Amino acid sequence: MLFTLYVTLKRILSHLQSVALLGARLVVAYGFYGPAMMKWSDIHAIAVWFGTLGIPLPTLNAYMAASTELSGVILLSLGLFTRLISIPLIIVMIVAIITVHLPNGFNAGNNGFEIPLYYMLFLTIFASFGAGKWSLDHLLFGQEQ
Repeated sequence: MLFTLYVTLKRILSHLQSVALLGARLVVAYGFYGPAMMKWSDIHAIAVWFGTLGIPLPTLNAYMAASTELSGVILLSLGLFTRLISIPLIIVMIVAIITVHLPNGFNAGNNGFEIPLYYMLFLTIFASFGAGKWSLDHLLFGQEQ
């Protein structure tokens, strides 16, 4: 009986996969929107801050981080090139964890690495599973889940 219940639930819940991927994509895109806009609002101050963090080529890296985040907002929202954009966004999160969040520990309330870690987890899911059926990836490329 437990086996039958499990199989039935799996069949029913599997229909929610694309809804879950769409919701996750939109939430992660929204999460990148604020930091991307903050960087673009004063990119030169961000470059100076990157320099104080010891990030090499701080101006170039400020533009690269801001561009990657803003591209991520757009592409994740549309579900376009989702697997592709997930990789540079993961790299941005790794750099953020190492340079900013790691010294503060895990807890998000202390500006720790908790939130960037969650973003990396979601981005890894997008890179692995794709954008789902409710995406431009599926419409243009017939992406299977």
